[in-house]
Amino acid sequence: MRGSELTRGGHAPQAPATEGPACAAGLPARRRATCGVRALLLAPALLLGACGGVKIAPQPVLPKALVQPITARVGFVLPSDQKDYAHNETRGGVPWSVSLGEGQRKLAREVFRASFQSAEEFEDLEAAKRASGLQGIFEARIEQYSFATARETGGDYVAVTIRYRILLRTPQGDPVDAYTLTGYGNSESSGMSSSTPLEAATRSAMRDAAAKFLTQFPDLAVAKLLASGRPLLAAASSQSAPLATLQAIDTVPVRESRRGKAGTTTPTPPPATLPDVLPAPGASAPGAGAPPAGAGPRLAPT
Repeated sequence: MRGSELTRGGHAPQAPATEGPACAAGLPARRRATCGVRALLLAPALLLGACGGVKIAPQPVLPKALVQPITARVGFVLPSDQKDYAHNETRGGVPWSVSLGEGQRKLAREVFRASFQSAEEFEDLEAAKRASGLQGIFEARIEQYSFATARETGGDYVAVTIRYRILLRTPQGDPVDAYTLTGYGNSESSGMSSSTPLEAATRSAMRDAAAKFLTQFPDLAVAKLLASGRPLLAAASSQSAPLATLQAIDTVPVRESRRGKAGTTTPTPPPATLPDVLPAPGASAPGAGAPPAGAGPRLAPT
């Protein structure tokens, strides 16, 4: 939340201050400059605290994906805990709340409906299992959301990482395989607002994840099986052992700051680009043969 100005007190005599602009009166120029710097550093935290912290509910903004849909009929669901998913934490006494549930539902609709000739959304897994004619069921969830503020990146930008897990099931609901992919996003920081760049960076991370799924999933063997028109079968190990454990969740990558602050030496992978050329029938989407340059590991089974 963005405040318009710091609240000022009345005109009654007050005790000498030790911080902020009030301490500047009667001090040498060097001391006044020090007070001014301290005030600037404290101002964002004071504004955020006065406004009740940062609260955003990002919605993905995706251009039309010009990919050749896989000729398959699938269903997709979001677990109940994902429909109102929110990331909440407190840093430096300031509460941050990022509501991702509705945005994730919109992202899943757009991505799966662009990826497949027929993709139907169901309220829950049981409803999907009762449907007829499906070849498989996708269950998507956010495994981790993390961000770095402008202060943490050196004052230049905000960075966001969203880690997704996609579980693929048979029409009967049995596990087939699981996949993970990570979306990265960042946004230049400007002014006193913290919510605007964080929201923009989150949307960028959503778009990055969407681009990776759209360009990389068609290359997987299971995609070719779906394209053949056959329903998926349960994984051989699903009856005796759980699916492979997810790898350790990545932390937010932070690119080099122009100000050279400590802790900003790991480069941020640039977001993947949504394909903008319609491939010929039967051909893979542009870029599907290799991950976007610098965009991290490809979508892969876990």
